[in-house]
Parts: sequence; structure tokens; C-alpha cells
Amino acid sequence: MDATHGTSPDGTLDEALLRLHRSGPEFQGWLSNHGPMAVEALVRHGQAERVHRWLDRYQGRLVERPTPRSRITAENWRERLGDARHLADWSRYFTERLAERPWRAVLAEWWPRLLPGIAAGATHPVIRVGHAVRVLLTDGESAPRLAELAEGLGYWAARHQPLPAGIEPVAAEPAPAAALRAVAPVPDRSLGINHRLGQLTTLPDWGATLPPEPAAVRARLAGLVRAAAGHYVAHAPAGPVMLVHAVTAPNAVLRTLPALPERLWRPSAAAAWAASAAVVAAYAPGGAGAAPADDEPAAPAPDEVFARAAEHGDEHAIKLADTVADLLAASPDDPLPGRAVLRAVTLIEPD
Repeated sequence: MDATHGTSPDGTLDEALLRLHRSGPEFQGWLSNHGPMAVEALVRHGQAERVHRWLDRYQGRLVERPTPRSRITAENWRERLGDARHLADWSRYFTERLAERPWRAVLAEWWPRLLPGIAAGATHPVIRVGHAVRVLLTDGESAPRLAELAEGLGYWAARHQPLPAGIEPVAAEPAPAAALRAVAPVPDRSLGINHRLGQLTTLPDWGATLPPEPAAVRARLAGLVRAAAGHYVAHAPAGPVMLVHAVTAPNAVLRTLPALPERLWRPSAAAAWAASAAVVAAYAPGGAGAAPADDEPAAPAPDEVFARAAEHGDEHAIKLADTVADLLAASPDDPLPGRAVLRAVTLIEPD
């Protein structure tokens, strides 16, 4: 398979995943290991030659895998959902389940259980699962790829974090860009994301505007991803790293839809909205944000967008460019997504 349209023929992705699976899903307390997501994107977009050099730099910040404590079982999984002390136990649990059943069956069973906690780990677990599912759907199974799905699902289960109870849904415009503009910033944006998400009291109920037809839901979710990229262009200075996740989290859900039963598509899109809107609320500027100026530099050509991010080297810029590549594949003449990558490589410190 051509490296520009899938995993590289020399096995670079599987080799990189094997390297990364020696490390835990987090470092420095709770920061997420972005390695699996970034290397999958690099390989997919024809940058396989960068992967091992990129990993040589990145792995210096990672830590060893956590030590298992006790087994997750059919009897105790509910009480251990969201208990990060069991990071290794959850990974082992999903490794065992994926050895017993087809990966789509395991995903279909656990996706609705995990979906209410989509804000887990600042949305990194669902993003990691989205990358793993894309590889399995487009490039087929291998032991490292199935292991990566187990790692992503296990990370999500261990960090499972619903948004605060009692959030009041308010009427939302069906157009996702308008709905995002209506998201109210949380009052205190002085600390990290968990502190900020804990202040959420209202969110526009965009999920209630979704149509029943699965194909229409998928199209609306794609529209949300594009709107979130536009929101990033206008608001990125308020949180150039964290606001990336308002774009990449819903795109991870969009990538996963084809692997799920269609009955799960509508709740999945609603959860994707909640994740994106919550990040916007947490990292919005105090005002409405400024639209891009007419004299802003032109967006790079579609085939240059990902190369800009790969050269920059930051994992968030790479992941954003990967999502933008999806948007440009659907609408190559749309300049807005490419401008989001320009914002990222300008505002985020290069690796």
C-alpha cells in the first residue's frame, strides 16, 4: 500500500507502535502520550521517514508502563470505570477481549459505555481510539494495531470522565458554527482543563438538532469538524494547544462511525458535540473572538498542509493537520482548514 494513503509497506507504523507500547499512556502525572496518534498520522500522510527520528525525541519524555493491580472483570468493571489506578488493568482487559472476539464486536459493546466519558483525559483517549480504528478499517489487522486499540480503549476506561451533572441544555442553532459561537466561556480560566470543565453549567443542545437518518448525522458531524477548525482560526490565541482538541475529538468520532452500528451514530455525534463545545467553553477568550483578517496569509495548498505540520514537529500541530487533511479531501478548495494549521504552527512552540 502506498505510504501516502495508508500504513507504509516497510512496516514503519507497526514498528513504531511496538516501541510506544513499552511506555504508559501518560507522563508527568496525567499528560497524554500522543506518540501513537502522531506516528499514525505521519505514516498515513507520506512522512514515514520521519517517524523513528520523531520518536527518538519524543520518547525521552515518556515513562514505563504502569504496574497492574488487579483484574477487571464482568462483575467489577463498573466500579473501576474512571479509576486511573487501574490503567494497566484496563489495557490488559481489552487485550484479552480483543483476543476472544472480533474488534468491531468489542468496540460496539464498549463504545456506548465509554461515550458518556468522552471528556476523559482532555479528550485524548477518544482521539487515540479514532486513530486506531482508522488503521484497522483502512489497512487491516495486525498484532500491534489490535494492541493499540486495546491501549486506547483501556486509557478511555481508566480516565472515563463525564461532564458535570446538571448542565442545563439551551436551544442551539442547527448550523454548527453558530452553535459554537453560542457556547459561553466558563468564568475562571486560570487553571487546567479539569478545573475549567468543572465549571460548566450550560451548553447549547446541538445534539437535539441532529436528524434521525444516519447519513445525515454523519454529514452534520463532518460539518461540526469543519466549524471547529474555523473556530480555531478565530480563537486559537486563547489556547493554541488545547483548542486543537475541539477539532480533533469530533473528527475521531467521525472516523469511528463506519465501524459502529448505525443506531450509535446519533448519540456519538451528540457526544462529539459535547466534547468539542466543552473544550471551547474552557478555552474561549473573554470576548467573541475575531474573525480572520482579509489580509491573512493564504492557506497552503492541500498537499503542503500536512508537510508544514510534520516539519514543525509538535504532536498537536501534526494531529490538527491530520484532521485538516480529512476536511481538504472532502473540499480541496476550502481555504479555512489550511488556515487552522497555519495558526497552529505559528502559535505552538515547535518540537
